[in-house]
Amino acid sequence: MSTALTPENREKLRKISVATITTALFKRNFRNQFIQDVRPVGTKAPQMVGEAYTLRYIPAREDLDHIGVFEDRTHPQRRTIEDCPPGYVLVIDSRKDARAASAGGILITRLMMRGAAGIVSDGGFRDCPEIAEMAFPVYQNRPAPPTNLTRQRAIDINVPIGCGDAPVFPGDIIVGDGEGVVVIPAHLANEIAEEGHEMTAYEDFVMEKVREGRGIFGLYPGGPEAKAEFALWRKANGR
Repeated sequence: MSTALTPENREKLRKISVATITTALFKRNFRNQFIQDVRPVGTKAPQMVGEAYTLRYIPAREDLDHIGVFEDRTHPQRRTIEDCPPGYVLVIDSRKDARAASAGGILITRLMMRGAAGIVSDGGFRDCPEIAEMAFPVYQNRPAPPTNLTRQRAIDINVPIGCGDAPVFPGDIIVGDGEGVVVIPAHLANEIAEEGHEMTAYEDFVMEKVREGRGIFGLYPGGPEAKAEFALWRKANGR
């Protein structure tokens, strides 16, 4: 049986918050799927959903890593930008070190133009003022300085990595919103999307009732009366 994320569930994930997804994963005893200490660079990008394509950095070694390495067409950072499939999210293990840029505006723009779904680094990027204006999902720990280009060495492409203390395997589903980024194990993506869709509908119902002045007891979590009311609300609102 295929575990590929269906187009319908991909669209559902675009409307489910990272908080809701982490709750659904927590119910299944997945506690480390939220990427720690990354946040969106700008506010103009849509919700990020896509399969993971990964890049791993290690500390640089001075005799191997110098400015000239970027002229090599086989350089892992350059190759990753050109090889990341459309619809995928490039996830970078920068060892939580933002002292050297994981990438900059030109490479990220190229990634966007090739149809990628976004980019995440637990380090940092250069050119953040320009990146913040892009309608493209970009997540980082903090901006990187324009110097120290050769502090890190790109070493592995599309292998299992750790990003912000979260395990990321190639093909896992990456979802990012205004709060942060969560990693859904690939084999769980469809059921998490379906459960998250149901959770979101109920939470929207609850929020509407709370704004009307309703108390939370019996509503959140929902008792029998609230669930019956929710069924009527859902029918009336096409949810």
